[in-house]
Amino acid sequence: MSDSIVEYIGYVAMAFIGVSFLMKDIRKLRLLNLIGAGLFIFYGILLKQPPIYLLNSFILLVNIYYLFQKKEIEK
Repeated sequence: MSDSIVEYIGYVAMAFIGVSFLMKDIRKLRLLNLIGAGLFIFYGILLKQPPIYLLNSFILLVNIYYLFQKKEIEK
């Protein structure tokens, strides 16, 4: 994959994470943050940078956990 495409993936991931912090609705925040973390995992793997993909894997799992936990509470 070309360097410019990899860099673009990083910028898109950054945008999702950044926009997620502007959300008032916690579910939207977690969903956008989850997408950003997923993109950062892909980005980190392409760059072969474990700190990027390991941290974002943790963030992705935390977001999934809280999205499903919130769904259970609302029932």
